[in-house]
Amino acid sequence: MALRPEPTAPFHSVQYALRVLESVAGHRDGANEEQLSRETGLPSGHLSHLLLMLRREGYLEQVSDGSYVVGEGLVLLGSGGGRERALRERLDRTLSELRDALGAAIYLSRYADGELEVLQTSQSDTAPLVNEWVDFRSAVHATAIGKCLLGQLDHDGRRDHLSRHRTARLTSRTITDERLLLNTLAQQPPTVPVLDLQEYAVGTVCAAVPVTAGASVGCLALSLPVENAHRLRKSAEALNRRAAPVMLSLAI
Repeated sequence: MALRPEPTAPFHSVQYALRVLESVAGHRDGANEEQLSRETGLPSGHLSHLLLMLRREGYLEQVSDGSYVVGEGLVLLGSGGGRERALRERLDRTLSELRDALGAAIYLSRYADGELEVLQTSQSDTAPLVNEWVDFRSAVHATAIGKCLLGQLDHDGRRDHLSRHRTARLTSRTITDERLLLNTLAQQPPTVPVLDLQEYAVGTVCAAVPVTAGASVGCLALSLPVENAHRLRKSAEALNRRAAPVMLSLAI
């Protein structure tokens, strides 16, 4: 299985953030913004934005002289046996923040061993998860999550998946024609959120954006009741902009 080569904008942010963290870690007594800009090659405006995000996420701390040192969040994620628990707790917090900010249920998923897997979700009374009336693993062709994951595979990877899972009609909007589905996936720009307009379930709309960490295939998604469909595109764009912290947590 090969991945599509085009990275998303959040992917670039993560690569730059990792570069900043590596630079800070190389200075036991801390590094100031001028040093970091020189070592990373990032312009001051971009670097300031990344430093703000890294401080907010707890990966960096700013000390009294204005320089930056490694933060507790980075130490915890790099702590060997405690990493898995720290990562889950961090993702739980991040997904809950996204849920409240966007007013939508949030899903973190991956494609592993030829199947879709929902890793973590976040919902509330006002932002309920979609009713999984058909196993998501059997409905990859009909969900924003599934199509976003398939979109990150190469053509052979997509064909392999569809050879094992029938493109059943779940609603009147479901794409069941395999050739049409493959063409739709091939034409999907990697930086544009994937949408599901009642293709999986009548009454629900969804959006998903890629979340990559190394060679893994993942995505971050949201769902809304159809009466809030007018908010879908803006919410999806916001989700895309805010995907970087999730990617960074998975990449560290």
